[in-house]
Amino acid sequence: MAEYFIRRLLLAIPTFFISTFIVFTIVRETPGSPLDRAIMELKMSAATEGAASSNSFGGSGEIPEEALEELKRFYGYDRPIWRAYLDWLGVMPRQTVSYKLTEGTPRNIGDGVRAIANIENGNWVIRDYRDQDRVIDTWTIDTETKVADNGDKQVRIFKEERSGILQLDFGKSHEYRQTVLELVKERLPISLQFGIIGLLLSYTVCVYLGILKALNHGSAFDLTTSVLVFVGYSIPGWALGAVLLVMLGGGSFYDVFPLGGFQSDNYETLSFFGKVWDHAYHFVLPTIAYTIASFASLTMLMKNSLLENLSQDYIRTAFAKGLREKRVIWIHAMRNSIIPLASRIGFIVALFLASSYLIELVFNIDGLGMLTFRAILARDFPIVFGFAVISVIIQLVGTMLSDLALSVVNPRIRFK
Repeated sequence: MAEYFIRRLLLAIPTFFISTFIVFTIVRETPGSPLDRAIMELKMSAATEGAASSNSFGGSGEIPEEALEELKRFYGYDRPIWRAYLDWLGVMPRQTVSYKLTEGTPRNIGDGVRAIANIENGNWVIRDYRDQDRVIDTWTIDTETKVADNGDKQVRIFKEERSGILQLDFGKSHEYRQTVLELVKERLPISLQFGIIGLLLSYTVCVYLGILKALNHGSAFDLTTSVLVFVGYSIPGWALGAVLLVMLGGGSFYDVFPLGGFQSDNYETLSFFGKVWDHAYHFVLPTIAYTIASFASLTMLMKNSLLENLSQDYIRTAFAKGLREKRVIWIHAMRNSIIPLASRIGFIVALFLASSYLIELVFNIDGLGMLTFRAILARDFPIVFGFAVISVIIQLVGTMLSDLALSVVNPRIRFK
């Protein structure tokens, strides 16, 4: 068993890299990238009346080649896709800070240092402008010399480091001006609360409901609950959430639950039990929307699995021996009936913990799903890539969790 999970873990490593590379390539090559948006904004600004007097574009709407190169460098489009991916992973060093220096013109390069670049003996030398006897050797100098439109020679200096997701550096959001890791840490607990509560409710309610339906197969209760379950399954969670808000959120019908949000405005002033109640009050409608999709599959899976086991010979033998009905059902039949549910637990966990964009959008919940949804619309790729990493890891862990649950529920299963 241990060898199997070690192999699965080793297999998860290339799966992770292949999955993230596919996502990275698709997102990066999709039209409407941050680079495209920046170019469009600059062109619109340059073409606007009066812009010519405040920028160097001349009002023509065309971006100088130098400015375009700087934009490509800033957004990481100056490198081929494979190199950009390796930089994003943190496998290869990438430029973290860079400056372009003009020969003989001093420039601040951070940390209170003012540098000046000159060509000495055919090579560029960077010196401290305040103390020109001191050579600045902590920066890497680009070997390529650029010539500006006015004839001035320019050189780029930069610093490199391995900084990527393998070093837990997911980059910095273009929209929020914060690191992706900070944004995820702020919002992940919110999505996790909904996910965990939805997971527990789904398995608790669906397992019990499936057992009742199996024991009352063909009854009015079974038919009625089947209709309700499949009607709920046919409605997307976000659509059901919108309907619930209209009906119970103070719209055209009843004002029972809040219109959205995660907590009340006066949450910080409430007592401990007041905070618990406030969260529970805000959780009701979003939790229903989160769990409705899994109700039908889990309930019917539990029912059909139990019905199948109740018709087996070992159950009839148990009844023939005079065992009580409750013992036969809850000990003998249930032990084998929950095996199919155990095989799906990894998928359900991944579904809930990965969050839902649209449900959080409908209920105005500032969780991980809402953050990623806004990032997709704004083409904030560092956040999108960060969410892709989280989703892939959750899916891989979920599949291994399903295998582990199967081995615990059914000791006869031996993975090799």
